[in-house]
Amino acid sequence: MTAPADSVEMLRASIAAVLGEDAESVSVSRGEVTAVLRADRYLEAMARLRDDPRSRFEQLIDLCGIDYSAYRDGEWTGQRFAVVVHLLSISLNHRLRVKVYCPDDEFPVMPSVTKLWSSANWFEREAFDLFGIVFEGHEDLRRILTDYGFIGHPFRKEFPLSGHVEMRYDATQRRVVYEPVSIEPREITPRIIREDGYGGLH
Repeated sequence: MTAPADSVEMLRASIAAVLGEDAESVSVSRGEVTAVLRADRYLEAMARLRDDPRSRFEQLIDLCGIDYSAYRDGEWTGQRFAVVVHLLSISLNHRLRVKVYCPDDEFPVMPSVTKLWSSANWFEREAFDLFGIVFEGHEDLRRILTDYGFIGHPFRKEFPLSGHVEMRYDATQRRVVYEPVSIEPREITPRIIREDGYGGLH
């Protein structure tokens, strides 16, 4: 259920007032408020969103990375990597999407918000594992979904769908071994069913 337009606009104005110049923009789309923060003020702005009585975002409910390198068929001209955070205020009953772009495309680094919301711990590890975004100040930033010896970050757009290596158990060596991927890419053409009366069509 979408919130009334006037209450969404009131939230947008309130968030804009809380963030001030730390926000590049605060906008409404599809009944949801999104704040784009300045990268150099990310941590301070997030702390204000948690503590200011006008926002009171007590909970971080999601954090993920984005790779914009192939966005809109390569027409994107902004920074390659972004961190997106979804915040929830239980006491004020509103939500906010926060987006911040990593300044360096080659080595994306952002401050960790685990000291503000402990729930960010595993989300930041996931974004590090899958996108290679480093969260400075995270106390245990290590892979969470891929294997310990995994090379690369599988959600980056240039990462091959089949990966770089495959693993299997070798009975003679009695251990798991890593080898170059042996899968050859193939084109899959879907089978089209053309029958009289198929799906109730005549």
